[in-house]
Amino acid sequence: MAIDDFPIALPRAPKLQHFALLAGLEAAVRGSLISVMPLVVRDAMGSTQGSSKVYFFVGLVSLSWGLMVPWANRRIPRRWMYTGGCTLYFVGMMLALTGTPVSVSLALMCNSMATVTNFVCFNAYVMDYVDRGSLGRGQSLQMFYAATPWAVGPLLGVWLHDQWKPLPFLLAGCFAAALITAFWILRLGNGKQIARATSAPINPLAYLGRFFAQPRLIAGWLFACIRSTGWWVYVVYLPYFCIEQGLGNKVGGEALSISNAMLFAAPFLLRLARRHSVRVSVRFAFGTCGALFLLSSLVAPLPWLTVLAMMGASVFLVTLDVIGGLPFLMSVKPSERTEMSAVYSSFRDVSSIITPGMAWAVLYFAPTAAIFATTAALMAGAWTIAGRLHPRLGTPRPSRARS
Repeated sequence: MAIDDFPIALPRAPKLQHFALLAGLEAAVRGSLISVMPLVVRDAMGSTQGSSKVYFFVGLVSLSWGLMVPWANRRIPRRWMYTGGCTLYFVGMMLALTGTPVSVSLALMCNSMATVTNFVCFNAYVMDYVDRGSLGRGQSLQMFYAATPWAVGPLLGVWLHDQWKPLPFLLAGCFAAALITAFWILRLGNGKQIARATSAPINPLAYLGRFFAQPRLIAGWLFACIRSTGWWVYVVYLPYFCIEQGLGNKVGGEALSISNAMLFAAPFLLRLARRHSVRVSVRFAFGTCGALFLLSSLVAPLPWLTVLAMMGASVFLVTLDVIGGLPFLMSVKPSERTEMSAVYSSFRDVSSIITPGMAWAVLYFAPTAAIFATTAALMAGAWTIAGRLHPRLGTPRPSRARS
């Protein structure tokens, strides 16, 4: 008997709040560890450059796995894929506790694979059950539910790590258990099965051609990738900069917690974006964010000013979290939800390769602050691409029934 032959109750139609709850619980898992893992990796590797090497190679593995998730999802029911992603969080936590270079590297890899697995499955569920007109409201609601875990988690995780190293991992484990429990209580099942009845399952690389044939999907993916690179620099390299400048290992976590509190403003940011169109909002956010990243590099001799400039840039990274994915989500065909969700989720892994790879190269010739200036150049590229978006994207359309 196949794994999907066992009977299961038909999934109820989930509400936006249900997806927001799952997003909030996963944010609690990741938020508890997001400031801890860079410190654990740096302690294990002994230097910022050594940490960059680990992040680079883990990113390669995670990208390969992310592209294979749709292939696996055709053989393993989506509900078990999502549960397996949550389980990988537990494995990563146990490996991280040993503290050796190999086990920490494997822990980082498990956490990355867990994130991309859950991201692909979660987005596929959202596109199954949420209509196109509610995607923006659902996105902002998810950000709102995730605001407290992202605001409290980074600072709490570092504080717990200083008290007793296993504590943040135990806390994250409790949240992972709550995530699995909530998922099964909601009974999302395997989503709506919009399948081609007569066609054979496609190769995991076959849908890349359809992705590259749609410029709006490419633009949406690039926005997500560059935004994610900005967060990578903020989460990993700002704390490393603070440690090198003698500010201590808590400043990075404190800055991240304060910045993530901006997620409470997600509904307001969405309304503002719809008032001015997605194109104007995305361009303004990338342009201002890039300028502040550049400023943070220029004032590096005064490290506290660098921290303040980076915190200012994070406000616009949060804005991009709310609206940056809309060009992609509004363009996906129903029959390609799982496949294109996997393509979209690859931005995390590509950025996790680009960022440490970029840092690895920069650190051969310049100090850590130069990484901020390099990120500013990427933001300028995104600002340019955003100028090619349709000017009315994301604004309410006039009724076609009007006579």
